Amino acid sequence: MSRSIETVGVIGLGYIGLPTAAVLADAGVETIGMDVSAHTVEAVNAGQVPFVEPGLREVVERAVSAGMLSASVETPAADAYIVAVPTPFTETHAADLSYIEAAARGIAPHLTGGELVILESTSPPGATERMGATILAARPDLAAADVLVAHCPERVLPGKIMVEMAENDRIIGGTTPEAAAAARDLYARFCRGEMLLTDARTAEMAKLVENSFRDVNIAFANELSVICAEVGVDVWELIELANHHPRVNILQPGPGVGGHCIAVDPWFIVDAAPESARLIRTARQTNDGKPEWVLGRIEQALEHHGAGATVALLGLAFKPNIDDLRESPSLQIAERLVERAPEATIRAVEPNIEELPASLAAAQNVTLTPVEEALDAADIVVLLVDHRQFTEIPAERLGRATVIDTRGVWR
Repeated sequence: MSRSIETVGVIGLGYIGLPTAAVLADAGVETIGMDVSAHTVEAVNAGQVPFVEPGLREVVERAVSAGMLSASVETPAADAYIVAVPTPFTETHAADLSYIEAAARGIAPHLTGGELVILESTSPPGATERMGATILAARPDLAAADVLVAHCPERVLPGKIMVEMAENDRIIGGTTPEAAAAARDLYARFCRGEMLLTDARTAEMAKLVENSFRDVNIAFANELSVICAEVGVDVWELIELANHHPRVNILQPGPGVGGHCIAVDPWFIVDAAPESARLIRTARQTNDGKPEWVLGRIEQALEHHGAGATVALLGLAFKPNIDDLRESPSLQIAERLVERAPEATIRAVEPNIEELPASLAAAQNVTLTPVEEALDAADIVVLLVDHRQFTEIPAERLGRATVIDTRGVWR
């Protein structure tokens, strides 16, 4: 039987966990966030945020000031838990569930019966049941009915998380109908979207399918961009024209696909059904191969300008106007270019970060540079992310530099 939920523990205060904790606390639920990073915990307890997300800082500051939100490096006792930890993939593209299992083992000692444990982390079919089994293995004194376990995948867009978390429909997947109902009631405290109840495995697959759908369609656009370059067609004009057909909606190409969702989730389906997921696998391979194609164009430009030319790489994040570098194809391009063009001077321009990531910081031929300084020095300008600051640059500002525009801003 479920208990009345007065306190919620959010395990993992990253790009999803912290906004979730903030909106819950702002809705009047006492919320305790847990994170292994002491820096993150200190920031939250001071009413600050450790990453860029529009609207998040104000909500965190308000919730902390009201005494409804706090953070700790230890798992708290609570009436309900939301697990929002990373689910990376291994070298073989299988899901790494070790973070989920660690969270489950941290929760287990605090349970007395009737608690709700929700997995928000994107995960393959069966992961929610596995989380529940991990809890029960650590607490053999509890029966399966003593813990309500559900999966409620996040469905928000970075840069719009605070709006979409409240307005988007939510898929609520319970390992039992009672667990689904309890999770629905908790999310209803802050979510105005429709609550769509199902079982946990279907909820897990729904999130994977949503992102795989987008990945397949982006792969089509990326493949078109490669073909158009070979046959001498402007791919952006082509897509614009084709999209005038009432039943055609081609997405935009880019340097690849990044982020922890679209670049990762399709592999979980491939891993679950490797012989059947042929189209999904091919789309992933197409998008994963796009950074190498962009690198080839940069290397061609370096052959023209000379090995010691200056290259301005505009953007390292995986999408516009955020600081999130997870699975970023732009960062991959920068990392490979640093290694493969040691004589080149590389000016990395990323207005949303204050220092280079560790993978670039030690390199001698790359510096984090303001955009105007980078453009003044550049022989080659590569637009990788269409940040607001870059889309406002007029084409004539690029001077005589060779321009490689992966976003179609200056076509």
